[in-house]
Amino acid sequence: MDDKRNMIAAILLSVAILIGWNFVSETFFPTPDKPDVTTTVAGPTGTAPAAAPGQPAALPAPGVPASTAPQAIRPIEAVLGDGNRIPIETPAIKGSINLVGARIDDITLSKYRQTIKKDSPPVRLFAPAGTKAAYFASIGWSAQGVVVPGPTTVWTASGTKLTPSTPVTLSWANGAGQNFRIEYSIDDDYLITAKQTIANTGTAPVAVRSGTYIDRTGTPTDPHEQDSWTIHVGPTGYLDGKSNFTNYDELEEATGDTLSYTSAGWLGFTDKYWLAAVIPAKGEKVSAAFNSLPGGAFRAAFARDLFEVAPGKQVTTTSRVFAGAKEVSTLSRYQDDQGITRLSNAIDWGWFEFFEVPIFKLLDWLFKQVHNFGVAIMLLTLIIRLVMFPIAQRQFGSMAQMRLVQPKMKVLQERYKDDKPKMQQELMKLYKDEKINPLAGCLPILIQIPIFYALYKVLMLTIEMRHQPFILWIKDLSAPDPLHILNLFGLLPFTPPSILSIGILAVILGITMWAQFRLNPQATDPVQAQVFKIMPWLFMFIMAPFAAGLLLYWITNNILSIAQQQWMYRKFPALKAQATT
Repeated sequence: MDDKRNMIAAILLSVAILIGWNFVSETFFPTPDKPDVTTTVAGPTGTAPAAAPGQPAALPAPGVPASTAPQAIRPIEAVLGDGNRIPIETPAIKGSINLVGARIDDITLSKYRQTIKKDSPPVRLFAPAGTKAAYFASIGWSAQGVVVPGPTTVWTASGTKLTPSTPVTLSWANGAGQNFRIEYSIDDDYLITAKQTIANTGTAPVAVRSGTYIDRTGTPTDPHEQDSWTIHVGPTGYLDGKSNFTNYDELEEATGDTLSYTSAGWLGFTDKYWLAAVIPAKGEKVSAAFNSLPGGAFRAAFARDLFEVAPGKQVTTTSRVFAGAKEVSTLSRYQDDQGITRLSNAIDWGWFEFFEVPIFKLLDWLFKQVHNFGVAIMLLTLIIRLVMFPIAQRQFGSMAQMRLVQPKMKVLQERYKDDKPKMQQELMKLYKDEKINPLAGCLPILIQIPIFYALYKVLMLTIEMRHQPFILWIKDLSAPDPLHILNLFGLLPFTPPSILSIGILAVILGITMWAQFRLNPQATDPVQAQVFKIMPWLFMFIMAPFAAGLLLYWITNNILSIAQQQWMYRKFPALKAQATT
């Protein structure tokens, strides 16, 4: 009767854990059901927005959103085919600058594909106004009493293509004595530099302000790109002296649909893997704002204070635009070499950045040695196990000692079964006399928790892990195992819910954990014994929706634990004897 009661208690506890974990994992450890698919980064999918952002007649002062004019929605190819463009080409991006409005509104990322298929087209980051995924950067001026370039201004270009070795200068004159120039240059990666010059050839001084902004239509609807507790997607930057992580809802609910700041190191919009940001010159004083615009559009902008240009003089200011992938090394290099404060925080490492970044760097280094992220994860697991070996050795020693004093513990439990406080007091005295730490076995488990979380963040956040294959059917280690038992590995036309998405890796995980538990000494408490019998298969369900890379780490860790237990049993024969009884 007691065995049945213990089994029922163990099953109920297991079911509670399984249901509770499903909620916890969806809230704190969201993992997409399929490999990342990125077509165009901005904009909703399926329906076109009511309005697309168009460049305002003059650069808006931060905090003062400009209205957006409704435009007919057309395919990107049709808009790009209108002409009046200067091509952009680097090893990392391709695209064009629109000579109408001088907008950077056409950027694709050459190194990253939309899907895991080899013939998949590159990811599109920027798209021009008039498309349903409009997303672009603008350079401009504002002034009173002076005509400045606007959204329909047609600029003249000196140069035929913007490349790392060939800058392009755009020029335009207002016919009243003011000449405007924008000199665009670009590096080998994702940083575009724009030098804005206004030359006053008139007879009176003029007061103008210059700035840069990014307009974006809509918010991402792809499940890979949703803001969550662990992954920030939305407005971000280094504003008012600290890193800023704002979400779209906050911006839409803000007073005047605006969040204003008195200083900015950079600001823009971040997705899980991509970033578009505007950056003033190093150390330059600017004001900045995020705006929620009509038609479901958003803006990130900075502007300088008004400055006066005397007759016969000119003033040049420098702005920068980052448009690309959030590569850890690239962001860190720009942060250090270009003085862009905390640009690396565009990757939402969270509170445990101090631990996650070293894990990533070690994993990335291992990948560069073996050229396979799956193998790199296995080597990382081996290194972690070697570092933790002394701790595990002490754990096994403590377990051996605990087993040796089991007869004494049972005597005390029987003697004081009606006096629980006295039993605990005598047990603690026994531990002290025998020099045993009953919590020693928990330490390796506690250490595994931050390692697991760090690896989860690395797999979910870093572009370096996106679409990385392992072997055979594992084509993306950052996505769950694609082969599910319940649909006969894809033969049946349905996708099981995440809690039942048991793949091959999850089954291997359950088997290796069962084998590991079989080597452990039997628990003395009946309920614990039943829970330990169920736990491997419970974890099989819990871990199934996670990224394949995490399951690979856990499986490798289990196999190494089994090997280590076998070795330790040879060193502590008493523990082996107790485990098999």
